[in-house]
This record gives sequence, structure tokens and C-alpha cells, in this order.
Amino acid sequence: MTDVTIKRALLSVSDKSGLAELGKSLAARGVELVSTGGTAKALRDAGLEVKDVSELTGFPEMMDGRVKTLHPKVHGGLLAVRDDADHAAAMEAHDIGAIDLVVVNLYPFEATVAKGAERDEVIENIDIGGPSMVRSAAKNHRYVTILTDPADYDTLIEELETQDGATGYDFRKRMAAKAFAATASYDAAISQWFAYADQGEMFPAKRAMASSLAGELRYGENPHQKAALYVPQRVVAKGLPQAEQVQGKELSYNNYNDANAALELAAEFAGGDPAVVIVKHANPCGVAQRDNLLDAWNAALECDSVSAFGGIVATNVPLDGPTAEAICQIFTEVVVAPGADEAARAAFAKKKNLRLLITDGLPDPRRPGVTQVVIAGGLLVQTRDNGAISEEDLRIVTKRQPSEQELKDCLFAWTVARHVKSNAIVYAKDGATAGIGAGQMNRRDSSRIAAMKAREAAETYDWAESRTKGSAVASDAFFPFADGLLAGAEAGATAIIQPGGSIRDEDVIAAADEHGLAMVFTGMRHFRH
Repeated sequence: MTDVTIKRALLSVSDKSGLAELGKSLAARGVELVSTGGTAKALRDAGLEVKDVSELTGFPEMMDGRVKTLHPKVHGGLLAVRDDADHAAAMEAHDIGAIDLVVVNLYPFEATVAKGAERDEVIENIDIGGPSMVRSAAKNHRYVTILTDPADYDTLIEELETQDGATGYDFRKRMAAKAFAATASYDAAISQWFAYADQGEMFPAKRAMASSLAGELRYGENPHQKAALYVPQRVVAKGLPQAEQVQGKELSYNNYNDANAALELAAEFAGGDPAVVIVKHANPCGVAQRDNLLDAWNAALECDSVSAFGGIVATNVPLDGPTAEAICQIFTEVVVAPGADEAARAAFAKKKNLRLLITDGLPDPRRPGVTQVVIAGGLLVQTRDNGAISEEDLRIVTKRQPSEQELKDCLFAWTVARHVKSNAIVYAKDGATAGIGAGQMNRRDSSRIAAMKAREAAETYDWAESRTKGSAVASDAFFPFADGLLAGAEAGATAIIQPGGSIRDEDVIAAADEHGLAMVFTGMRHFRH
């Protein structure tokens, strides 16, 4: 494919950044500038000579600007195959001049939605002529250069300088690919708005998604896998992609996944006493809430100091110096917090490989939205697990009533359990996890593993007894048999919180009564696979 010299350019942009500089560069090369409305005014204000599209088409802009570029003299100039004799004859017969460069960015539809505009304003910000020109130019990239991103203006100017006023085929192909992605993303945003915001349809017949590449990662879960981070076109809840990385090497796929798990759990304690979450392989291995952050760190670490090695730490409040110094005593991959004082930053600076991420607040754990999982031949989509319970929602099903402290520990254990992979069992006492059992194929084994970890912690710290003694135990789903509950009782738990709903609930309740346990039902399950 040959180079194409730029002789005529059509410019129509909503985002005027960099427009004047681009126009001056093109004009300096003798390129004829054709434009519309506000874009033409901005170019003239920069001292440039501009031809209105209406001069090109012979028709005025009409219908409040809805119709201005939808004309054969525009699209013929974009779509003509220039070395095709029939196309060339049609251009001559109808006085259609070739357009070599199109610079378009679209009406700010998503920004209009994001600011909470009324429906009529949202509809008016659905661009029609812009995407049509983008697609025409991109389709005919053999002859036409299309730009949709102001970030590419300098790249175009450089291309024209090195190509003596022309663009190369490879450049036009790259820009065409980017242009089609831009219109696809734009249409996806519109279709999502119509489905979810306008029609209230959670699962439309056609599901379109729009996201932008934030960057490629070093590799995926394993070194032989490739990976990248994408960010939705409209960010509903700010998280790790929007965080400030203060220090440390580039985050990996696993770092993002684990740090997100830690951040989501830390967000459960937003507005409460200082809390620390330690995560390993997307599962919490220690969680605690105390009057100060250092005490919370120590209590969380004590739950499972072995698993905490090489883990991820998240907090619900800004980090302070003493807590940062304590965290630095063990190998930690990533620390995430909604702030850090100078003393904390100085402490972490001594660990150059530790990644410190400062988030813009905490995500709302009850926010709406969907999650998705790719399977062979399809995509599973579901609403987020944003269900919540309070003390008023609990149903006491045993003869013994739980004490006030047992209720607090039940709710704390339940909060953590919803973030543990199923089957999940969490022991908690006095606002800290005592033992966590995750991801087992049966609930009894999760109970036993959690109790075993608690015993190991008691041995490590030379405690008189395991912290599961007198604890509350949470199960993310009902106990299908009494054996899981009995494993909890054997570990010393005195209160149980679980969804209920098993056909053997009465047997499980009877076993709890026999062992003098207090048990509450939530009526809500939290499987996490």
C-alpha cells in the first residue's frame, strides 16, 4: 500500500484540546481545513482559514445541528475507492472531492450521564454524524486517515513530518483499529444506559461492555500467561486502578486480585474502629478491629502469622508510623490504605519492593452492579453479592440466647466469612478472627482446619488456650449435618451464626441445644467461589 498525501481534512470534535495546534500544523502544510459548528469557530479563533461543511455539501446545518455531515459529498469523499474507475467517475460526475483526513471525537455521552442529566439531554448527546464519519473513514483506511483521540495528534504531526506530508498504510491501519474500538465502546455505553438506567433491564438480550486498557501486566497467574488491566469506561466505584502507587515494583495480576480482595473486606469496616485485613491468595488469613491501628495489626497477624508471610494488607483508615513499622517486620507484598502519614511512608520506603497503594476512599460494599465469569462457550453474569444483615435481622433458634458480646462476634465473623472462599468457616472473638477455614469441599473440614490454625497460633504465641475458646463461629452456608457445628463446639465456640435453610435444621438446632450453644440464623447465604 502506498502513502497518502493529506490535502483535505475534515475536523469535527467535542473535545477541543490540542485542536488549534493540530489545525496550525495542517494549515502550514497547505491542507484545506473543513469543519463544523463549534470546531470551525475554534479554528477561526486560532487565526486559521476554514471551509464550513455546508459549503462542501451545498446544504446548511439544520435541525439544531443534528444534520450537517450526513451527506454524499462527505461520505462519498470518505468511502470512495480512489483507484476504482467507477468510483472515480461517480466522484467526478457528482463533484465529490476526496477527504484524506478525518479528525472526530464524539459527543460526551458518558460525561452527560455521569453528571446526572435528564433523559432528553442524555438523548441529545448520542452522536450520529460523528460515528458515521469515523466508520466511513476507518473502513476506507486504505486511502483515509482517521483520528479519534487528541492523544494521537502529535503522533500524526510526526508522521506527516517523516512522510513528507503523507501518512503510511501501517499508521492508517493502527488509527482505523483504534477508531472502530472507539465507536464500539461508545455504542456499548449507550446500549448499557438504555438497558440498565433507562429500561431497568439487568440482563439485556445483547450485552455490550466498554473498557479501556490501563496497561499490560508482567504476566498472569503464572509466568506463561499474559495479562492486562482494563478499566470500565464509566467507573462506578474507585479502587486499585485509580489508587496512587507510592512505591514498589509493578503490580502483577495476582497482586491486583489479592489486593482487591483485601480492599473489599476492609471496606466493610468503613466508618468504624480501625481495622486491618491480611489476605493470602484472595482469602483472608487474619482480620481484626481495635481502638488503634497497631493493635488491630497485631491481632490480625496473630490469627495466622504463617500465612501472612508474603501477604497483602489493607486498612480502613490511613496508616500511621508505628503500624507501618510493625508491618515491615514481615515480608509483605502490597499494602493498601485510604491514606498514610509521613512516618508511615518513611517506614515503608525502607522496603523498596513493597508496593504501597493509597486509595481515594473505600469502595461501597453495598454498591449495585454485576460480576462475570468466563466459561467455555459463554459468560456467567450475576448481580454483586451486596446483601447485608444487621442484628435486627437475626433469628435466634436455640434455647440459649447469645450474649451481647457473642452477637458482636457473630456479626464480625459473618462479615469476614462472606469474603472467604466456600466452604467458609470463621471463628472470631473480641473483634478479631481466631481461625479461618477456606475453600474446602465440605464444611466439617473447613471447621477443623480453622480450629487447627487457631491451635497453632496458641502454640506460636504461647497462649494458655486457643482463641476459639469462647468464640463465635460463622458458616457462609447452612450446616447440612450437625458434624460441622460439633467441630466448632469441640474447638470451644459458644455461638454460631449461619444462614439456616437445611432440611436438617432441626437436627442441627438440637445438637446446638445439647451442647449449650447459642445459634442465630441469617436467612442469607454468601457462597464465594
